[in-house]
Amino acid sequence: MMTTPSVDPAHDILRYDYTPLQPFFAPRRVAVIGATEKPNSVGRTLLWNLVSSPFGGTVFPVNPKRSSVLGIKAYTDILSIPEQIDLAVIAIPAPRVLSAVQQCIQAGVRGAIIISAGFKEIGEAGQQLEQEILQTARQGNLRIIGPNCLGLMCPPYGLNTTFASTMARPGNVGFLSQSGALCTSILDWSLRENVGFSAFVSIGSMLDISWGDLIYHLGDDPHTHSIVIYMEAIGDARSFLSAAREVALSKPIIVIKGGRTQEAAKAAASHTGSLMGSDDVLDAAFRRCGVLRVNTIDELFNMAEVLAKQPRPQGNRLTIVTNAGGPGVLATDSLIRGGGHLTPLAPETHQALDNCLPTEWSHHNPIDILGDATPERYAQALQIAAQDPGSDGLLVILTPQAMTDPRQTAQTLIQTAQGITHKPLLASWMGGEDVAAGEALLNQAGLFTLPYPDTAAQVFNLMSQYSYRLRSLYETPVIENAETLDRQRMEQILVDATACDRTLLSEWESKQFLQSYGIPTVLSHLAQTPEQAVAFAETLGYPVVLKLHSHTITHKTDVGGVHLNLPNAAAVQAAFTSIQQNMQPYGKQAFLGVTVQPMLNHEGYELILGSSSDPQFGPIILFGLGGQLVEVFQDRALGLPPLNSTLARRLMEQTKIYQALQGVRGHQSVNLDQLEQILVKFSHLIVEYPQIKEIDINPLLVSEHHIVALDARIILYPQAEKQPIRTAIRPYPSQYVHQWTMGHGWPVTIRPIRPEDEPLIVQFHQNLSEESVYFRYFHLMKLQTRVSHERLTRICFVDYDREIALVAEYRDPQSLDHQILGVARLSKLHGTQSAEFGILIQDQFQGQGLGTELLKSLLQIGEVEGLEAIKADILPDNRAMQSLCKKMGFQLKHQGDSIEAIHQKLPTSVNLSGLNC
Repeated sequence: MMTTPSVDPAHDILRYDYTPLQPFFAPRRVAVIGATEKPNSVGRTLLWNLVSSPFGGTVFPVNPKRSSVLGIKAYTDILSIPEQIDLAVIAIPAPRVLSAVQQCIQAGVRGAIIISAGFKEIGEAGQQLEQEILQTARQGNLRIIGPNCLGLMCPPYGLNTTFASTMARPGNVGFLSQSGALCTSILDWSLRENVGFSAFVSIGSMLDISWGDLIYHLGDDPHTHSIVIYMEAIGDARSFLSAAREVALSKPIIVIKGGRTQEAAKAAASHTGSLMGSDDVLDAAFRRCGVLRVNTIDELFNMAEVLAKQPRPQGNRLTIVTNAGGPGVLATDSLIRGGGHLTPLAPETHQALDNCLPTEWSHHNPIDILGDATPERYAQALQIAAQDPGSDGLLVILTPQAMTDPRQTAQTLIQTAQGITHKPLLASWMGGEDVAAGEALLNQAGLFTLPYPDTAAQVFNLMSQYSYRLRSLYETPVIENAETLDRQRMEQILVDATACDRTLLSEWESKQFLQSYGIPTVLSHLAQTPEQAVAFAETLGYPVVLKLHSHTITHKTDVGGVHLNLPNAAAVQAAFTSIQQNMQPYGKQAFLGVTVQPMLNHEGYELILGSSSDPQFGPIILFGLGGQLVEVFQDRALGLPPLNSTLARRLMEQTKIYQALQGVRGHQSVNLDQLEQILVKFSHLIVEYPQIKEIDINPLLVSEHHIVALDARIILYPQAEKQPIRTAIRPYPSQYVHQWTMGHGWPVTIRPIRPEDEPLIVQFHQNLSEESVYFRYFHLMKLQTRVSHERLTRICFVDYDREIALVAEYRDPQSLDHQILGVARLSKLHGTQSAEFGILIQDQFQGQGLGTELLKSLLQIGEVEGLEAIKADILPDNRAMQSLCKKMGFQLKHQGDSIEAIHQKLPTSVNLSGLNC
């Protein structure tokens, strides 16, 4: 059972010619509402920029007081224009914008750019006006860029809908900015530096069209090779992350963020909250979606250019070839400070260099080939260095010396570089006029050059960071063992807390949650009298620990609520009395007894694992060095839930303590695999219980022998507080999992796909016939291509927000092996409430009703997700799929070489009797 072709086999997504933002980037008829002849006005500049740039369309001024503007016939309003308008550019006072938007809707306009200011930036009245405009636009299917923006340029087509003084040069960088003032500065800089753009967009306050919409558009734009963003606020976090994650693998996304030194208010009662700044959370979000963050405008465009010209490095080891020692040292310092490493030269590399270089060469990396280096010596050294298996990138440095020929060396380098395609090659031709001719040759040949070697090393570090982030996203994670959760026990704890109108769970209650998710905790007993405490201590064996049991005290150590290493019954009784007395100033509810725990050997490392909520991204995970001095050392990393095993390991790797966890100074490594799975389970706990506002496990004691949570603390959202912020990454949609029985009696599980399914998908493709492949993709595709890791990562790593794939999984009762029998995919079309579907069933399992069940499931998902239409293209020879679509209520229409099937009214229920596919 197959349908829906894929132009890009790596995506399995059909690309339609029309895109939702086409009216903005390729309009045929543009109206300027507020066009005027007043000198130096926005309305006049907008009109002049449009008519003076040959974008191939027609411009219509709208001004009720003039019959013409700049010699062009004007219209009293947009409804008076006799032709269909694609794009309206609105530059009138804010109070009149709502009326103009209403007229645009009546005229059938599909896109509007609101240049006007005077909205939410002026206060509550402006914000209310914005919302009225947005509500009106959505009812009329009108998309809006702005308000309070500069406009946009599409240089490849000559379109300029801005009031900037000049037009950007055509190029392959898509530039998006929240600041109109920065846009004009960047424009001036780009003209001076000869940087060109495929799109140049000022998005203003993002009333409607957001980062996600524009990233999707530029991701599909063939003129755009990289995307650079100046960001002040992220807006819809889930939309941004979903779009960036999809596009970043094929086109680099580089962001510079303004206001990064401002931190959000910190939760004083929470270790996790006190360690979370809003800027750190944004860094974590960028890492999660493969976006590279930089600190300067130079880095922004350097990275856009180099990532478009050079392959990504596979690691962080750089080989430096130079004709002077000093610049090599400067490059090395910059490399090491930025987290990179020098390539240790392999013995064969060292021997080959000995054979071709003077005996005085440096004999290590940086490879100093001496000041009298000829072009041929450069070429020989570079060829040898490029073959070193430990090298991830190359930097060639030239300083102008008396014996140096910068131009000829550049020509030789260009020829040598043609054979180096698997790792990046950077060049630093140092100097001014002496090296200008050689530098120009390198740039013309597509080699990336920088004037200073330390900057070049910094660029390499950024490249390796970007490559590392992408690999982190698309490494196949380890399959985790499913835990049987005692949800009844956890729900009862929440009910009890809610009934008492309390938000703080006791340590004992908090540990019940951890235990239910398979996170090991130290055995604890509740004691309300000294006698009970002694009895439990006798059972556990001395020494023991007594901790305060309270529903109101947050940090027990700070108030004398913890007594350690108690050796006998007398010490236990004394500790109980001491804790009880220490709580008297805090009221009767502060003391509810104590917990009795064994005194564990604290040999190992104290870690912290916690979660707190960010106002933009929702729950955030914190991992790092814990203990009482956690805020002092601040060795921590932040991540967005949910995690899988790969993401959990990457989170651990960001901390300094991770090196110690691997084993140092005679200590064995801790069980990193177990720790990894604890992070995964912890992330699931956070996602599945949104009532949890904050959670700390501090310390989480880890050693080569055990991992155990010694203390835990959970705070719930108050009942009166608004609904908690949703997770920025949509969690696994377990609500779409169901059991079903095939026609021949096999029980299968139909569920959303997971990244861990990649090996099963490989097996699935090995059992497909050429006809099945042809019907699905509209062309034959070799098995090697279909099962390549890069392709399968895009298939298995879906975000469940814009795209969802279902698999039908069968488990053999004898061998217990798992097998995927069929796959169905639903992909939402960018900027619409429509989606396309595709279904592929193994040949031997066709005709058992599986295709029917999968399509039924997709339709039901579409209804739940609020889709307005589901469609697919089907080959004329694929009659089985056509028959199924007809019976499921699809309308079929011939379109050239294919048949379009579309379902525009998603049913609440589907009668499946008699269908067999």
